[in-house]
Amino acid sequence: MQDVTPATSLGSRDRTLRPAFVSAVVSLVAVFAAVGSTIPLFNIYRAEDGFTNAGISLTVVAYSAATLSTLLVLGRLSNHVGRRPTAIASLGLLVLGCLLLLNVHDIGVLIAGRLLMGLGAGLASSSLTAYIVDAAPARPAWLASVASSQTVMLGLAVGAIASGALVQFGPWPRELIYLVAVGLLLLSAALIAISPDTVAPAPGGWRSLRPSVRVQVRVRHLLPVAAAVFLATWATGAFYQAFVPALIGDHLHTTSPLILGLVFAAYMAPSALGAPLGSRFTPAAAQRLGMSGFLAGWIGMITAITTGALPLFIAATIVAGAAQGVAISAATRGLLSGSRLTDRAPIFAVVYLLSYSGATIPSLISAQLSKVFSVPQIALGYGVLALIATLFTVIAARNPHGHDQPAR
Repeated sequence: MQDVTPATSLGSRDRTLRPAFVSAVVSLVAVFAAVGSTIPLFNIYRAEDGFTNAGISLTVVAYSAATLSTLLVLGRLSNHVGRRPTAIASLGLLVLGCLLLLNVHDIGVLIAGRLLMGLGAGLASSSLTAYIVDAAPARPAWLASVASSQTVMLGLAVGAIASGALVQFGPWPRELIYLVAVGLLLLSAALIAISPDTVAPAPGGWRSLRPSVRVQVRVRHLLPVAAAVFLATWATGAFYQAFVPALIGDHLHTTSPLILGLVFAAYMAPSALGAPLGSRFTPAAAQRLGMSGFLAGWIGMITAITTGALPLFIAATIVAGAAQGVAISAATRGLLSGSRLTDRAPIFAVVYLLSYSGATIPSLISAQLSKVFSVPQIALGYGVLALIATLFTVIAARNPHGHDQPAR
């Protein structure tokens, strides 16, 4: 069926909702910049406060578990109270988390701060991503799925680089980045407050708190492969948070917080560049292409760890990051195919439930294994996970029903 909406109506809608789209994108970047800001500090916590790899890995578990819980309970709340108030609440939780992390000298404080960040990120993951899709311009057609799926990666990269630079060159290395993050989060809340909402308040808010995970029947056949994509790529992101600080310091021979931030960003930032490339292919073809590149990146990373070659590790990280952008945005585009306004928050709740499951479960297992196995051995286990997910994607990837053309 062709879209017969007059071009003038589409243009008027785009102009009306442009402030909401920009505000939602900026806010989602701010949320995940705050989340990414802790990573270059992990080696300082290890050196100055005696935190272990297992303890730092548990902070990743606490963050991811809090996000999962929030998505299960609050994933549909913005359909009933509106996108704006839910988004502002998520930003407030991140502010509290940053303020708590201003004074970290005990692993319990770090876990508590990351837990608050997880609560805020979970609420943002469903509300702000749905807000972005609601308010995205009608053209180009791929913009909604790319902006909603890749803004998270961009925010993590921005946070890690800014944190690494401020920790290495700025004053108050343990505090300044959190103060900057608080300022950015407050600015984002102000932008959201003055933007138009896309969802009117509706009854049923209390009922929406009952955990429910669902996607529409027409795209359920896409879930197994989407799950493989989200689980493998987000597990790798969690590996970078929990173990790459130790890997960079102990095996690739640099203690620079800025280098650590750049290495983490080298995985996250290219994801946003790879996503538009995937729009040139059908969702199934893009997922196959993306996961194949993702596996190639992992092969390069394992080789670099074995040989101690930092430049190769960074190059392979960039390849894996760009490739995951292709795969993640294609999986998201498939699940969003034909969605209605009220479908979007539940869809994103499912997307992020799968994603944070990929971050949480391997992190919980590897936290225990780190007491027995070395970081390079743990990295090999994550590489095996990437291999299994890629093989499954290549064999089983499918398009949405009636969707056999690339986005335009």
